[in-house]
Amino acid sequence: MKGVESRKALCLRYLLFIIGLFIASLGVAFSTKAGLGTSPVASLPYSVSLVSKALTFGGWLNLLSVIQISIQVILLRKRCKPLEIIIQTVLAFAYGYLTDFSCYLIRGITVKSYAEQLMYMLVGCVVLAFGIWIQFRGGVAMLPGEAMNRAISEVCGKKYENIKILFDVIYIALSAVICLVFLGRLEGVREGSIIAALAVGNIVKLFNKLFEKVKS
Repeated sequence: MKGVESRKALCLRYLLFIIGLFIASLGVAFSTKAGLGTSPVASLPYSVSLVSKALTFGGWLNLLSVIQISIQVILLRKRCKPLEIIIQTVLAFAYGYLTDFSCYLIRGITVKSYAEQLMYMLVGCVVLAFGIWIQFRGGVAMLPGEAMNRAISEVCGKKYENIKILFDVIYIALSAVICLVFLGRLEGVREGSIIAALAVGNIVKLFNKLFEKVKS
């Protein structure tokens, strides 16, 4: 009986994680709809999707995930856990397709002013933070970007937070270069990217505090 209950609990946690993925993808979709840039990790595939239509936004997001997973395998070698890599890959591709689906869901929304852009950007940050918070509550896996940061942290002996900040900066810088070179303007990364970088983590902390108050 205990084994059955534990399997049910694990399935529920994975279901919660996938729901979190979907909500997070909606947050990214709202951010891109705002046209002020998106979260650092999403900014690179989004910028590439504006330049090349070979893949969709979600497709480029999937490709970035494959690169991040490959880096983990190269760095960790024998310490790499095959099951964890398989789960990461499945969830990452699910996230990519969910992002495309979320963009499709809100395709009819039109943004007419800078005030509306800011509003949708803030909505995107709150929704993304809520999705991330739900993923944390599921607690069953990490997406490739975060897992890659963890692997680099372990191998280099550097703090995870510092590695994350470094790669966030790298994603934003590459996005800016791609947009300026191929589009002649900043598109995939703008002030919204900075807002997301500063706001999302703090909003996740706020959700944690609210949850602890309700629980107590």
